[in-house]
Amino acid sequence: MSSREVRPEPKGAKLSRGRGLARGKPRFPKESLKAKKRRAERVLSVMEQLYPHAATELEHRNPFELLIATVLSAQATDAAVNKATPALFARYPDAFALAQASPEEIEPYIKTIGLYRSKAKNIVLLARRLVEQHGGQVPVDQARLRELPGVGWKTATVVLGAAFGVPGIAVDTHLTRLAGRLGFSQQKDPEKIGADLERLFPQEKWVFVHHALILFGRYRCTARNPRCQDCPLYSDCLSKGAW
Repeated sequence: MSSREVRPEPKGAKLSRGRGLARGKPRFPKESLKAKKRRAERVLSVMEQLYPHAATELEHRNPFELLIATVLSAQATDAAVNKATPALFARYPDAFALAQASPEEIEPYIKTIGLYRSKAKNIVLLARRLVEQHGGQVPVDQARLRELPGVGWKTATVVLGAAFGVPGIAVDTHLTRLAGRLGFSQQKDPEKIGADLERLFPQEKWVFVHHALILFGRYRCTARNPRCQDCPLYSDCLSKGAW
């Protein structure tokens, strides 16, 4: 199918006739769960063709490095984190080494990353907690991960999926944008958006969907000037033409 071919609206979908378009944002359709799942299947098929090996762009060699890099990536780009972490990990290769450092010693390594002072404190405290409570190892448990300084639901879900293959769809700004534009979720809270997406995609594809949709949002369906004209998801996007 050509990327420009437009399918008819899915059965069960009916545009709301309440409020119209506001500031270019689309109306959400009324759509059955079955119809939405059919669209999700087609979206997944496209993602598998575009990004068959989708994975995190945060450079890491083990779960510890991924955890630290993910904490550092909050309100920062993966590219900025990847520039800073090689020297950081060369000096502090594991939780035991990092736990011996002070935040002031860490700051010069991550000074180019936003919020570097608070992040330096968090990763040092995180490393100490790993040593004291987990033998220096990253726990494979959502609740225990979220007890660590600087680790919330999104970070824990990313690490569990990318490092250990635990199913989950972590939601960042890119997934929030795509879920809204595709009409897959009207929620604002990332955890609720993640739950909506997990209802639509097979569990064994959750980690892949997380990474693939991030790549699609980062490089194609961008916040400004998305490439709608040649978008392979155009026929299944409920906000097409509104951006």
